[in-house]
Amino acid sequence: MTARSVHRLHSAMRDDIGDLITQRPLPGPHLDQIDPFLFLNHHGPQTYPPRNRGLPFGPHPHRGFETVTFILEGMLAHRDNAGHESVIHAGGVQWMTAGRGIVHAEVSPREFLEQGGPIEILQLWVNLPSRLKMSEPAYTGLQREEIPALPVDGGKVTLNLVAGEWEGKAGPVRSLTGVFMSTVQLRPGGSIRFGGIENRNVFLYVVRGLVHVGNHADQVSAMHLLEIDETGDTIEIRAGDDARQDALVVFGHAEPIREPVVSHGPFVMTTREEIAQAIADYQAGRFGSALG
Repeated sequence: MTARSVHRLHSAMRDDIGDLITQRPLPGPHLDQIDPFLFLNHHGPQTYPPRNRGLPFGPHPHRGFETVTFILEGMLAHRDNAGHESVIHAGGVQWMTAGRGIVHAEVSPREFLEQGGPIEILQLWVNLPSRLKMSEPAYTGLQREEIPALPVDGGKVTLNLVAGEWEGKAGPVRSLTGVFMSTVQLRPGGSIRFGGIENRNVFLYVVRGLVHVGNHADQVSAMHLLEIDETGDTIEIRAGDDARQDALVVFGHAEPIREPVVSHGPFVMTTREEIAQAIADYQAGRFGSALG
């Protein structure tokens, strides 16, 4: 087995959306994508007051990729024109396949609008290969208890397995492209080693706390995305030296698609002509009925 190493760190850049505190590590000034991982927004952490306006993500379209949304604190209501509707609470995940086209809204439920409270949400965009971009739209909403929480390293690490397999256990999401996706909580002294990543690109983002990754000399702090070298078939993540706070990371890996990426707002395709077609299809109502 050959361990992978850290090539470069990328800080999340502040880019608030209205009164929603937002940090974006991908894309960034020095990294366009980690194929097939395209985009990550880190909203919060922050606390909304009572009688707030809630999240600003009203009805909008998507085509050509998948969204993975981690609700770390608070709650998030999803509704789309394919008939899916849910309210997911802290610890849950939403996985949506936009495919050929979907219109959805991600907003705060009435309870949150009235009472306020803490909120922290991550949204990751995962590309689809050209052969799957026009797939049927789909949605899976998972509460915390529906996601296997697997103890590792004598319970000092918890692997929350969203998609893929780990030591005979399978995550509840069956990705169209075999993506492995998880969140990992590391308590002081804990470590986890991932194998089976040969010829796959690694996605590793530190949400909170401090971690050591591979043989990287320095600890990596929160709101940093790690660009991992492509050679090797294992990677180790260890808790940092701060015993006051557990670390939390998003960890995934996938086969690179190695196709052109042409994006325009909520559409991700492989050519400009396909983008123009997506816009025309949406304007003509071919994504389905509008959301009120």
